[in-house]
Amino acid sequence: MKLSDSKVEIVRRHNKVVYQDGDRIVKVFNENKPASDVFNEALNIARVQETGIKVPRIREVSRIDDGAERGQWALATSYVPGINAWTAVTDDPEHAQKHMDRFVDLQIAIQTVDAPAVTRQKDKLLRMVKNVKIIDPSIRYELEMRIDGMKPGNKVCHGDFIQSNVILGDDGELYVCDWAHVTAGLPVVDAATTYLLFHVKHPEFAEMYLDTYSKRSDTPKQVINYWLPVVAAAELSRGRKAREDMLLSFVNASTDYE
Repeated sequence: MKLSDSKVEIVRRHNKVVYQDGDRIVKVFNENKPASDVFNEALNIARVQETGIKVPRIREVSRIDDGAERGQWALATSYVPGINAWTAVTDDPEHAQKHMDRFVDLQIAIQTVDAPAVTRQKDKLLRMVKNVKIIDPSIRYELEMRIDGMKPGNKVCHGDFIQSNVILGDDGELYVCDWAHVTAGLPVVDAATTYLLFHVKHPEFAEMYLDTYSKRSDTPKQVINYWLPVVAAAELSRGRKAREDMLLSFVNASTDYE
């Protein structure tokens, strides 16, 4: 894959750089990213697209041919003209609830779709939580038992559903990107993950999200909070030290769910 000299960096994270390069978005991963993970993300996108959910289309998966990133794996998808949902909120703060309603309605709609052949949410959570050794072993055991007791679920759960991953297209449609963490599972666990992500990235909107999701999906807040320690423990497995104290506080929090 070749990148043009006119590419524009959109975001840089711990394991990737994302560019807009003409009519495509290109994620360039660092040398520590396994090829299997890159191809799995591309497969996830293709499978989700086949369900009818609006996603940017896969263009190419290959290594970068030249330049400073030569040899690194890259994933290219189609560029969708528009703005992300977080920009819509910051540009129009007086109508934040209206934007939250639309964001939550999209998540709920996605969660009604039967998942294709993607990783099972239960399996992924159990694998991640088992690897977090900084959690007290008794607490970790209790979290593992929660996961083990999960009801069967086979709905599309994005796993990273936050406003920066939703695009308000110029065509008026909503598109969802970044499907690296999609699983087949329970919508309420996916909602707990989004609630956690709001606490991490946009804490001022976390309770608005919880209130809105609870009302519009007819889900008790207690049920979402029941899964919050589990998804926080799973997030700890990613080894991001800056979030460690906050995530541990959620892991160690008690729940009123019965």
